[in-house]
Amino acid sequence: MKIHLTSVFVDDQEKALRFYTELLGFVKKHDVPLGGTDRWLTVVSPEDPDGTELLLEPSGHPAVQPFKTALVRDGIPAASFAVDDVPAEFDRLRALGVHFAQEPREMGPVTTAVLDDTCGNLIQILHSS
Repeated sequence: MKIHLTSVFVDDQEKALRFYTELLGFVKKHDVPLGGTDRWLTVVSPEDPDGTELLLEPSGHPAVQPFKTALVRDGIPAASFAVDDVPAEFDRLRALGVHFAQEPREMGPVTTAVLDDTCGNLIQILHSS
């Protein structure tokens, strides 16, 4: 068994697509209209185009906004992405205007940083040594 798909709820799918592709470097995998303005919109790592997909899921369900607000208020990331070098990725993304809620921090064998995805989520980047 392996993880095929995971998701983050986003306030605006088009804005999320731009952020996750143009800034974070993912590539669009699927973009299927679902009626209205919602889409089945997934991105993948360019390093693993057939790997786990991230669904940029519309956050229209009434339970989503209180959930997302509570996570952000408590500083809990909605997702975590592995990078080769957290300080280097922090510097790259910050230069592109990405806001970080937590600068790079070493915690034993793991280095993490937490960014704001501009769509209502905190996202953790991490490297494990």
